[in-house]
Amino acid sequence: MNKQLKTVTRTIFVMFLALFVALTMIQFVYVDSLRANPLNERTTRNSFNIERGAILTSNGDPIAYSVTRDDFYKFGREYKNGEIYAPITGYFSHYQGSSGIERVLNEELSGATGGQFFSRLSRIFSDQHPQGNSVQLTVDDAVQKAAFEQLQGLQGSIVALDPETGKILALASTPSYDPAKLSANESATVIKNYNELVADTNNPLYNRAIAGNLYIPGSVFKVLTTAAALESGKYNLDSEVADPAEWQLPGSVDFMRNYHQRACDNGDKVTLATALVRSCNIPFGEIVNELPPNALPDIAKAFGFGREYEIPLKVTASTIGQPTGAAQLALTSIGQFDARVTPLQMALVSATIANKGVQMSPTLVDKIITPDLLTTAEHKPTEFARSISQDTAAKMSELLVRSVTDESGLAGNAAIAGATVGGKTGTAQVGKDENGKDLPYTIWFTGFAEKDGRKVAVAVAIEEGGGVAHNFSAQSGQLPTQIGKKVMEAVLNK
Repeated sequence: MNKQLKTVTRTIFVMFLALFVALTMIQFVYVDSLRANPLNERTTRNSFNIERGAILTSNGDPIAYSVTRDDFYKFGREYKNGEIYAPITGYFSHYQGSSGIERVLNEELSGATGGQFFSRLSRIFSDQHPQGNSVQLTVDDAVQKAAFEQLQGLQGSIVALDPETGKILALASTPSYDPAKLSANESATVIKNYNELVADTNNPLYNRAIAGNLYIPGSVFKVLTTAAALESGKYNLDSEVADPAEWQLPGSVDFMRNYHQRACDNGDKVTLATALVRSCNIPFGEIVNELPPNALPDIAKAFGFGREYEIPLKVTASTIGQPTGAAQLALTSIGQFDARVTPLQMALVSATIANKGVQMSPTLVDKIITPDLLTTAEHKPTEFARSISQDTAAKMSELLVRSVTDESGLAGNAAIAGATVGGKTGTAQVGKDENGKDLPYTIWFTGFAEKDGRKVAVAVAIEEGGGVAHNFSAQSGQLPTQIGKKVMEAVLNK
């Protein structure tokens, strides 16, 4: 009997110990993640009982803000120019959770951070309703609107940023959606709207600038291959390689050809500089196989590939894949095979070159402002890495400027009167249909511009060759390059 009693006692003790550990973990270890979980209905309901802080552009214009509502929820969320800013603000819903800045900075906006405790207490004692902090973005209203306007009727994305500070001036993605459709108080309406967005084959909920399925970069990736060649010390701008009209991929029965199906220059030799300005393919396949095997992976890593930036939105890491063998490496050198990138990453590549080889950490958030208009946190430009030497950056800048100014360059449509502009176009093959015919290409432009002390770097990615409006066949030197010019002008002409 005593033995059985001891067994029962020990079992009960172990159960109490397990319960104690579980409660401790929930109350002290997992408390923040549970509070932030968008499925936590209690937290969500409580957040609608306070005046949630506003999300502001860099100009101070509120684009997401709370209003009083005469129902169960004391406050509701409204959005100004919702479709324009949806990839940034996201949505805040008591039926579908939240996304974007609304989600990642929920504690600041809802007044739930530890630093806001005394402020909340003070407002309660002074008979004022609780209020969260506001978030001021780095996004410029005029630049964001210009980017969104340029993307109308297209599927794609644009990112513009300041090369010297890392501040993101525009981050646009289309097709977009109106967050207000998910912030109503009628559950049936919200659920219906959400399901329609999820079912939309154009994926309006994707933030194409930083996530989604990522893009094949095509020829804009040649900027990295050129940088790897220069950084190796084995090549300079005048280094020459063979210039055939077609080149058999090493160890393969397939051939690589230039986009115009002929030699890059005179059919004998071609310089590295000419190859980039004219965006030829074969020279880069040859060059990358003369570099150390780790040269391309290392330069990509130096530029931030493989890094999940937090801006504070989480950015899907860009990758060059894992090319094995000379043929796969050659295809990767021109941005094909398994290379996949975000427009943000390609904008950072251009920004780093414009900033003398130093990559700044990108950010969407400039400052956090209390209800009393005090700044509790403010962005300070932070160096992410010295991706390339200053000498290589200067040479790359020269080449990208030549791509705009040289008659044989493909980025001439990016030229801006009175400004120094550099850029690179790209046309990415994305696969074939069931009949073996090429699917419409993804077309690119990335570059930088400077005028009167103002600087900007951009990346533009347009899907399906511009879509039906452009007969699925727009050229990279035209549509995305002209769009990039318009967005850069929006920055330079302020």
